[in-house]
Amino acid sequence: MKFQNILSVLALPLLLGGCGIYTTYHRPDGLSTDSLLRHDTSSVVSSSLASADTVSAHGADSLSSLSWRQLFTDPQLVSLIEEGLKNNADVQTARLKVEEAAASLHASKAANLPSLSLGADGKLSSFDGSSPSKTYNLGASASWEADAFGSLRNQRKESAATLGYTQAYAQAVQTQLIATIAEDYYTLLLLDRKLQITAETVQTWQEYVQTIKALMEAGQETEVAVAQNEASLLGAQAQQIALRQQIAVQENALSVLVGSAPRAISRSSLDKADFSAVTASGISVSALANRPDVRQAECQLEKAFYATNTARSAFYPSLTLSGTLGWTNNSGVAIVNPGKMLWTAMGSLTQPLLNNGRNKANLRIAQAQQQEAKLSFQQALLNAGQEVNNALLQCQTAKAAQTIEAQQVDKLQTALGNTKLLMENGTSNYLEVLTVRQSLLSAQLSLASDKYNEVEAAILLYHAVGGGSK
Repeated sequence: MKFQNILSVLALPLLLGGCGIYTTYHRPDGLSTDSLLRHDTSSVVSSSLASADTVSAHGADSLSSLSWRQLFTDPQLVSLIEEGLKNNADVQTARLKVEEAAASLHASKAANLPSLSLGADGKLSSFDGSSPSKTYNLGASASWEADAFGSLRNQRKESAATLGYTQAYAQAVQTQLIATIAEDYYTLLLLDRKLQITAETVQTWQEYVQTIKALMEAGQETEVAVAQNEASLLGAQAQQIALRQQIAVQENALSVLVGSAPRAISRSSLDKADFSAVTASGISVSALANRPDVRQAECQLEKAFYATNTARSAFYPSLTLSGTLGWTNNSGVAIVNPGKMLWTAMGSLTQPLLNNGRNKANLRIAQAQQQEAKLSFQQALLNAGQEVNNALLQCQTAKAAQTIEAQQVDKLQTALGNTKLLMENGTSNYLEVLTVRQSLLSAQLSLASDKYNEVEAAILLYHAVGGGSK
């Protein structure tokens, strides 16, 4: 009989594991990152751009393993990011949430330990003027809930998943902040470049207006021509004012983002930005599972998994062991030290009966929430693939466009020099020179925009694979 009892005790964990109480979370089948990246991205770009450098979707090094300091090497930008990580309220709040979750996990681990308390009390009593009787009790009590049916274990695992979720959330906030600071910084550099090109345009129009006035005095042009070109000059000057305003607004926004009062931002130039080595390093497909939002979604799924296990364990009894040990004096005559020893031991096994319907409802709710979490995780993976593919495509397109526009700028610079020589020899006029110069400035503006698009794509790509954690 005793041997049968021992076998029953040994078989109990296996039976409970089969009921799903002691099962451990594993990523469900069918949720994979192996097919999220397109392998035909380069073919999306026109064949005429095939000579441009492209970004590989695979490689030994992954952007997600890079520190943000390896990606962003501009000293002014590094200083801004450091300032933002130190002062930004969202980042600080996210760190506090991690501390809260860590404390909750510690509390759930402590629930597996017995509770111990010490107590002492004394009493004096007298009836009808008799001599007072003196009694005291001094002792310790302990209680421990044996986790025989997995309730405490699953709650602890659920708390651990919550901690993982908040850690991923903190990384997501930090990554978003780094990417936003970098994007705002390079937007500022793009505005600087546009202002420089616009200033060159204003200078060109000023020279042309002076030429038209001289031609009008010589009787070769009319006042209408002068007025039209002066209007074009005023338009370019108005654009200058608008760009200066945009620059000031961008500086204010970037200042507030890093947690400081609006101020002028020290910065370099857009031409010095170089992300070609980083974007060519390739992307590991498995890195998408390390994105903060993907890890958040999986932590939610893991949390829901253990919540379902907890709901199942509610159908089983709870076992609590408790006891007391101490000294007491109940003679009522005099205090005796140490008195007489008193101890008690008790065990209780509580099996739910009348609330079985509520437990079934709670289990169905937990199972439905687990399925919802699985769908959210699947969608997070798909969103990750979409963002990475879009960033890869933008990076490839920007690189290819820059190659063509750089050639266009070279051709227009050559044409401008030749047109000036023709004008000096009397075979061309200043209008042709102006036309070529305007085309050159427009091509330079497009080249600057595509340079920014490449930088933006590198930032988006780094953010899309979940970088910025270090």
